[in-house]
Amino acid sequence: MSDTSSTPDTRTPAQIEADIKRRRETLAETLDEIGVRVHPKTIVGDAKAKVASSVDHTLGRAYVGVNRVVDDVKAQFVTEDGQPRLERIVPVALVVVGVVGLLTFGTRRRGR
Repeated sequence: MSDTSSTPDTRTPAQIEADIKRRRETLAETLDEIGVRVHPKTIVGDAKAKVASSVDHTLGRAYVGVNRVVDDVKAQFVTEDGQPRLERIVPVALVVVGVVGLLTFGTRRRGR
């Protein structure tokens, strides 16, 4: 498009009509694209995709965190070559048996 105030337009009427037609087609494509972008289904779909991505990312981070904790706990009770560390397992097992025994004894005593 030429600025008519500084230079005269030297295009022929056919060239001007072709330019107008081309610009109309470009404008129609742009309007169609805007229509798709602002359509409620598109907006809902985009929102769902963002939420799903966020949930996936959060779950992935949680999974990695839990895996790290499990590996740390496992390392406390198993050596690197997979052998159990009895010096750590036995005291924990005794504490668990003691707590279960106390809970069982306390429940039976209340029931009387």
